[in-house]
Amino acid sequence: MTATEAAEHDSAAKSPIAADVVGTEPQPAPGATPPQAPPLVARAAAELVGTAALVAVVVGSGIQATELTKDVGLQLLANSTATVFGLGVLILLLGPVSGAHFNPAVTLAEWWTARRGGPGVTSREAAVYVPTQIVGAIAGAILADAMFGEPLVKWSTHDRSAGHLLLGEVVATAGLILLIFGLARTDRLRFAPVAVASYIGAAYWFTSSTSFANPAVTIGRAFTDTFAGIAPGSVAGFIGMQLVGAMVGLALVALIFLPGRTTAE
Repeated sequence: MTATEAAEHDSAAKSPIAADVVGTEPQPAPGATPPQAPPLVARAAAELVGTAALVAVVVGSGIQATELTKDVGLQLLANSTATVFGLGVLILLLGPVSGAHFNPAVTLAEWWTARRGGPGVTSREAAVYVPTQIVGAIAGAILADAMFGEPLVKWSTHDRSAGHLLLGEVVATAGLILLIFGLARTDRLRFAPVAVASYIGAAYWFTSSTSFANPAVTIGRAFTDTFAGIAPGSVAGFIGMQLVGAMVGLALVALIFLPGRTTAE
């Protein structure tokens, strides 16, 4: 090793960002338990509060938008903009605690990755995360209704059972999983708050379903008969397609981010 090479090696070893690039400290997958992870109760609380806040943002901004304008395009713009900023802040705040899943599809994808030998959540963690996310989503919808003087629980009458909407959920969820796990594979999870929030904001507009892409949020939004609601009869179809989308997303990750060969090989 030359003197120049030695100096460059020492500099990389002292820089966390450089360490990410040269691979001296492998980055965990999103939500994977770090060596000194907070207690599971703290992570569960972060998932509950984060999912509740996310649904409160989605439902609350939808109610506010419909009260301010009758233009459906402006309503969707207001709803998507609020969701982008709210989701980005929540991931930034709670990501270091629980991984900021707020989404059973992400949690189950992590669990599947861990079962196949990669980093991810354990079966016990997944068994805690998923129901916690669902409870949080329901609480968030009720909270939003309460803030705007709506009935606390009123089943949505917004039917979303058409086939093209179900296809939209497959596309939205597959893209979300591809983004999150693609960032993990390329050691760029530090960009997750901006990247994930931006993707969801875009998917509001380019998918026919307005991108629920989240089984817990889907269940929560059935509890409110407002702009963001979904009829209970449409929930099972949406969740089924979201799980299909998660599997498609994982398959795309495996295909696109294949490990490269070494120079010797």
